[in-house]
Amino acid sequence: MLAPCHSSRSSILARVYKWDLECEFNNTDHRTELNGVEQLIVRRGQPFTINLHLRSGGYKPGGSALNLTVETGPQPSDQYGTRASFGLIDQIDTSRWSAAVTSPPGYMVSLSICSPPDAPIGRWRLTLGQGGLVEFVLLYNPWCTGDVVYMDSEEKLTEYVLAQDGIIYRGSWKYLIPTPWNFGQFEDGILEACLRILEMNPKCLRNPGKDASGRKNPIYVSRVLSAMVNCNDDKGVLLGRWTNDYDGGVSPLSWKGSVEILRNWDTNACQPVRFGQCWVFAAVACSVSRALGIPCRVVTNYNSAHDTNSNLVIERYVDENGQLVQKNYHCWVENWMTRPDLKPGYDGWQAMDPTPQEKSEGVYCCGPIPLKAIKEGELTYKYDAPFVFAEVNADVHTFMKRKDGSTEKIISSVQVGLKISTKSVGSDRREDITHLYKYPEGSDEEREAFTKANHQNKLLQQQTNAGLLIAIKVSAEMKKGCDFDVFAVVMNNTPNGKKCRLVFGSRAVSYNGILGENCGFKDLLNVELAPGEGQLKRVPLRMNYSKYAENLTEDNLIRLAALLLDYGTREAYLAVRNIVLENPEIKVRILGEPKENRKLVAEITLQNPLPVPLQNCCFTVEGSNLTGGQIITEKLNSTVEPGQDAKVKIYFTPTHSGQRKLVVDFDSNKLCHVKGYRNVIIG
Repeated sequence: MLAPCHSSRSSILARVYKWDLECEFNNTDHRTELNGVEQLIVRRGQPFTINLHLRSGGYKPGGSALNLTVETGPQPSDQYGTRASFGLIDQIDTSRWSAAVTSPPGYMVSLSICSPPDAPIGRWRLTLGQGGLVEFVLLYNPWCTGDVVYMDSEEKLTEYVLAQDGIIYRGSWKYLIPTPWNFGQFEDGILEACLRILEMNPKCLRNPGKDASGRKNPIYVSRVLSAMVNCNDDKGVLLGRWTNDYDGGVSPLSWKGSVEILRNWDTNACQPVRFGQCWVFAAVACSVSRALGIPCRVVTNYNSAHDTNSNLVIERYVDENGQLVQKNYHCWVENWMTRPDLKPGYDGWQAMDPTPQEKSEGVYCCGPIPLKAIKEGELTYKYDAPFVFAEVNADVHTFMKRKDGSTEKIISSVQVGLKISTKSVGSDRREDITHLYKYPEGSDEEREAFTKANHQNKLLQQQTNAGLLIAIKVSAEMKKGCDFDVFAVVMNNTPNGKKCRLVFGSRAVSYNGILGENCGFKDLLNVELAPGEGQLKRVPLRMNYSKYAENLTEDNLIRLAALLLDYGTREAYLAVRNIVLENPEIKVRILGEPKENRKLVAEITLQNPLPVPLQNCCFTVEGSNLTGGQIITEKLNSTVEPGQDAKVKIYFTPTHSGQRKLVVDFDSNKLCHVKGYRNVIIG
């Protein structure tokens, strides 16, 4: 447990009979007061104050000596920066452990103590003289210019360190879904869980002294977090599951925030929480990073690639119905820090991926790697640059595997690394950060980056003006519960007429590309295309709710694939597009004036958009500093008919002022994991 901030009456020196850790003052000054004021939590490189109360004689400058010792970890050492002894000096020295008296002579001595800006983070013990022991937690300090996580924008620090909620982008690159998330890094017990993650990592268990020293470096800690958020090699937090079988746990879409996940792991003997997928892994890593003081944000990469053989080429195979596997999006985090281990110019955002995909140095982790290294094609830089580079830049080759076993290359335009997205600073708008990872396509800078990366496939790839072109167009609105049309659009640019076969199919698909059942299919054996540029043919495919309803996964995704086979040349042309069916809106109305420590009522409504009744309807709500760190559940006993509203009232009491997100999730027998939120400004 963290040390409580009560006054102790045990003797420290002969004349000291009690001390006061001034937790409320110190924690507020160090921007950790949202963790509570019952324990001392401070940031490195910044002084904090302890008041000593003397029995008699008072304190006179130069008349008394006081020796202090600080230690962290089970094997503290002066050599490795996990132990230091020091006495009083006239003025605080922020570059090293130091202490100075800041009060006038008298019976109460205000002692100002400062750690160096590169001290290891974690639990520390402070010994005053021969007997008095004070325990406190030391965190990274992005407000301190001497700290390697320093960030020079108060607005960005509010977003990337202090904000306890945010937006994670899901869906597809054509239809981005902003999903609210409660990071909750300051909720009760979360800092304890984050420190326990550091203490349970295999490096700490093997060599605790070296690990404690390594925590001075956010590069080291980020790498530890990348490995520990998943449980593939250790007693990590989350177990991944990428099928639709969630027996023994819950669907990743059930989570609305990190708080319940981290508490479950911490209170169940570090047993992995079941289950997570990429956005959950990334969100938990973001919560832990922010809790420890590292500026962090979650990013989403659409049409993300997974290079398994490090040649920067992704080979995909389709059958004669045009079905292929392609990941819709992938989430990771970026941590902010300088990189003194690299040449100048590679400071700032570093990509770090806690989803277990490939091993790095024998462990399932990835990063941190500077975004600039990815953009410049510097694949020798640490850590895991080739893998992240491929996720946003890989070349995709598509082959058709025929029934007789033969394969041939298909003409297809598949791009990876699209609309790389994160939440904007200070608002819920999306910020497109693709330019931080990639130069504009076709630019000289892009070619230079590919040359450095030895990405010969991209360098040699020529844009062919194909004789036949095929694309997929969709309707303006594609709401879950409705019937709608999608279209295969074919163009013949040759001077000759063409006779073709068109296979146009749709299947349910999960976000990571696992295909489900058929949602609609059309096979036209004799499609005749008139010669000449601009001659378009539109072929509709009807998507009926009665057909797709039972086949949809929780992601609401359908993959459309149109395969055009030229009988004359035997060439094949493929177009693929993922569509997202839109869930109904959850409306949240706050009744009453939002005030700190005053009970509020939220009226929450969802209209049933389906042509069938909804049963077993349930709303769940959570929000940092709104719901007391708990999840509030409200069930409806009645059936909600088509077009009717499901409506509940939920009561909660805000505990801190400021803007907070009330995150809402709706579940029923036919409509699952509908997300919504409302920003609540607490006065």
